[in-house]
Amino acid sequence: MTQIALHTRLANFVRWIRPDPDTVEETRKQRDEVRERIKGKAEADGLIVRSMPNSGSFAKATGLRRHMLGNAEHEGQDIDCPFVVSRKDEDGDVLDELLGRFDGYAKESYPDTPRDRTKSSVNLMFVASKRTFDLVPMLAVDGDDEEQILLRANGERRRTSSRKHVDFVKRRTAKSQELRGPVLFNDGVRLFKWWREYQVTQSKILEEVPTFLVELLCAKAFDEVSVQATYPETLQTWLDKIHSYAARRADVTFRDYATAQPEKLAAKWKVVDPVNGQNNAVPGPWGGIQIDEFRDWAASARDKLQQAMAFEMRGRDAEAVSLLAEVFGPSFANHSEAGCTP
Repeated sequence: MTQIALHTRLANFVRWIRPDPDTVEETRKQRDEVRERIKGKAEADGLIVRSMPNSGSFAKATGLRRHMLGNAEHEGQDIDCPFVVSRKDEDGDVLDELLGRFDGYAKESYPDTPRDRTKSSVNLMFVASKRTFDLVPMLAVDGDDEEQILLRANGERRRTSSRKHVDFVKRRTAKSQELRGPVLFNDGVRLFKWWREYQVTQSKILEEVPTFLVELLCAKAFDEVSVQATYPETLQTWLDKIHSYAARRADVTFRDYATAQPEKLAAKWKVVDPVNGQNNAVPGPWGGIQIDEFRDWAASARDKLQQAMAFEMRGRDAEAVSLLAEVFGPSFANHSEAGCTP
């Protein structure tokens, strides 16, 4: 096996999982076209679209261009498209069926494009470009253009702010760019997202770990220990922190925006939304078993990274790569060398 530093391998792997920078403008144009078509249908239906804020991993520069589905890699990029509408339509009716209405707009605008409904969005899946646009209808907050109300299929209404969530991540990425060394916060988040996806495929307990939870845990670790000189050192220290949070059931809070109110949250573990201090990023169904499983994932990955770095120091590169393939899946061994297939 060719001797390549683990840091270089992880940097190569990040380039393989993140969107191609040459396609960013093309993605933006397709997103804008989808926005305008759906907005046109909504306004023709009597809705007032107040704004369409940038949101999600595309805006935060933490997105992936491929994902683990089952035991296979699949090309595909997800782009959020929020539509913030006035709380009442022009006839004065409260908009309680926005998801259904936006599903109809998507069908009318793109009748031959596959779509799917989630708890809070309608997904339009463009096979040719391998992009999925998540149409997210939201209610405007009277007198506040910074915040919105996210609607869910179960009737829940959650106060949020697309801009503040994007700024929360971008602020930490900018701070990492100011530091000496090549490790960037947002690319660290990408690696954690991929790690999460691979571990889910191996788990019999956790079927889903929300991206929002991953972002917040990475942000807390970054706030406490920053980034290290290399990706292996950074990931190892972040995993150690994340293991500690889960093992101690420690409240994870931030001071960026809202005042955290963990005491008002009925949950075994609380990772508090920096925008809405009464929103827990840990899924409601998670109990001790699920939290312990996630804790064990972090401990196992941390220990394997530490052992891989020790193997690297002894020149045992094949064993080091094999360990990281247990953390990130077989894809790591296949796509961590320079010049790997994009």
